[in-house]
Amino acid sequence: MDAESLKSLTSLIVWGGLFFLMMRYGCGAHMMGGHKHGGHGEAAPGGYVKDPVCGMAVDPNNAAATAEHGSTTYYFCSASCHDKFEQAPERYAGAATQAGQQHGGHRHG
Repeated sequence: MDAESLKSLTSLIVWGGLFFLMMRYGCGAHMMGGHKHGGHGEAAPGGYVKDPVCGMAVDPNNAAATAEHGSTTYYFCSASCHDKFEQAPERYAGAATQAGQQHGGHRHG
């Protein structure tokens, strides 16, 4: 194997590894259901609550942001999720309530 092929193979392996890590532990985990979830309005394991936008488990004591809607306080994993919620709170609060009512208060993921 020549030096150029070895360099290309090494780059491919490095980028593949970074992509795997991002999908497993980063943003991809939100899309693929890789984070633990709790029902809406219920504490998830360890006292966590569910971010209504992305579904990630959030420690209420260390939440990146909070918002009040109706008589409920919502906790967010990031400012981005908070901003999306503030743009359309009915959409996310309603979806979180419906998801919590389906299948006896839990979600399949």
